[in-house]
Amino acid sequence: MQKVELLAVPGLPMVKAGDDLAALIGERLTGELALRNGDVLVLAQKIVSKAEGRMVEIGTVKPSQRAIELGAEVQKDPRLVELILSESVRVVRSRPNVLIVEHRLGFVMANAGIDQSNVAPQDGVERALLLPKEPDASAEALRAKLGATALLIIDSFGRPWRRGTTGVAIGSAGLPAMLDLRGNSDLFGRTLQVTISAFADEIAAAASLVMGQADEAQPVVLVRGLSWKLPATNAAELVRPATEDLFR
Repeated sequence: MQKVELLAVPGLPMVKAGDDLAALIGERLTGELALRNGDVLVLAQKIVSKAEGRMVEIGTVKPSQRAIELGAEVQKDPRLVELILSESVRVVRSRPNVLIVEHRLGFVMANAGIDQSNVAPQDGVERALLLPKEPDASAEALRAKLGATALLIIDSFGRPWRRGTTGVAIGSAGLPAMLDLRGNSDLFGRTLQVTISAFADEIAAAASLVMGQADEAQPVVLVRGLSWKLPATNAAELVRPATEDLFR
């Protein structure tokens, strides 16, 4: 019987710009958490973005006329809207308190993934946190430094026609982001025609159960017991090309 374990890595301090994130995590991978072959490390996007200096002071942002007009429409600070537009290639939908965009990395998401939760304003300065510039590259660099078999960077996404958010992989290294099961047989010998599993997203969703969404302060999870045979691919593979999108 296969067993999969999800283990929170405890004691990580508040991450700051310029911190050696791999070193901070590696110091805590001891005892039961010492890395084994096949282990997957799952990191919350926030700590990667913080370490990479992706924090922006809202007061330094000068909104464009478009951001001012859109901000009035969606009832958001035009400076925040300017940041969202700067990280996006198009606005998908907008209405009061909702701004869905296509991020420059291809993700269709609210507010371009720009976050102000768990971004401590201890000095009274309002800040916003952007996604990593290249999440797949960040995942590979961290995986190599830590000596992990695989590593994911995840964020919380809403889903079309579903309420609530779930963990989604935005950066992946060391494992196949998707498992193409087409050509395999089901229990009754029928050949699978369209089945492709979003492997990295399934791991992300499981890890987010341990990370939590509020004040749990558990941004790193070790996943143990998984196996795969296909070669590693990046999380960018999970973004559906526009040519396959029936709603664009």
